[in-house]
Amino acid sequence: MITIRAPGKVILYGEHAVVYGEPALAMAINKYLYVTARARDDNKININARDLRLAGISVTISEGGDVVAKTDYGAVISALSYVKRAIELAMEYLDKKVGIDLEIRSEMPVGAGLGTSAAVAVATILAYAKELGYDIDKRELSRLAWQVEKDVQGSASPTDTTMATFGGIMYIKPEGNNTVMEPVKPGANVPLIIGYVPRISTTKDLVAMVRRKYEIMRNIIEPIIKSIGLITKKGREALEMGDLELMGTLMNINHGLLDALGVSTRQLNDMVYAARHAGALGSKLTGAGGGGCMIALSDRIEVEKAIELTGGSVLRAGLDTNGATIISND
Repeated sequence: MITIRAPGKVILYGEHAVVYGEPALAMAINKYLYVTARARDDNKININARDLRLAGISVTISEGGDVVAKTDYGAVISALSYVKRAIELAMEYLDKKVGIDLEIRSEMPVGAGLGTSAAVAVATILAYAKELGYDIDKRELSRLAWQVEKDVQGSASPTDTTMATFGGIMYIKPEGNNTVMEPVKPGANVPLIIGYVPRISTTKDLVAMVRRKYEIMRNIIEPIIKSIGLITKKGREALEMGDLELMGTLMNINHGLLDALGVSTRQLNDMVYAARHAGALGSKLTGAGGGGCMIALSDRIEVEKAIELTGGSVLRAGLDTNGATIISND
């Protein structure tokens, strides 16, 4: 039996603008998704996911690929497609099919923009390989997990699977059809308080909405996109210098621009402004928006309480530097 953990992630700067070739800055966080794997002596694959901040479910994937589950939450069922595809790709990559019991639990809410689908793909592939006695290079692990996301979603950025695999902070720069990711060394600890509310819009819909605005009034939207790119570059410099005050100011401006694009919500804005009024150095939505998560640059309990008073759920987070890791091997 083996247990793997993979971190979630937040976007410090640059969401949406990265779609238009501007850079983004992503940070792996020390909140994790865990996958425990135990090989079976038959060909069945059992998935037990009872701690995903949703209703407990127990799932069996038969040899024919059928999924049997009992739950009231459709979101969990869709999340299982990542697990199923990760197992299939791991079997193909290793050229070995063995039945396995998987137990999945998460310290993060599912579908909140914190990269849980990428983390489950990374952790499932690594757990399957390690339980069968195989090593897998992290570059191959990241590639396979990215393939899982592309197969399930139709298209996907490699950002989330890269962060879940390697950890750390990455400066993401699209270059044509490729995405260059440069590790960034922070000059100070980056304490984050994450606020979460349920999402009301999908990433796909939000990206399409911004695209429509870009096409209709490019002369207005393009400068916003370019400004977000400049903020990301300046944010990287501030991070490397350890200038948290400047980082916070840039977060505030970044959020204002994202709100101008129309991807924030009343609930996200309430959490963002409550955090600032309670003493956060800066705050912004993180991810695609439409609900989901915001981040506050702070470690103050007053900021936590302020976010909770708006109706948000709260997580404290810091930097994860290890990425996908074996935490037990019995």
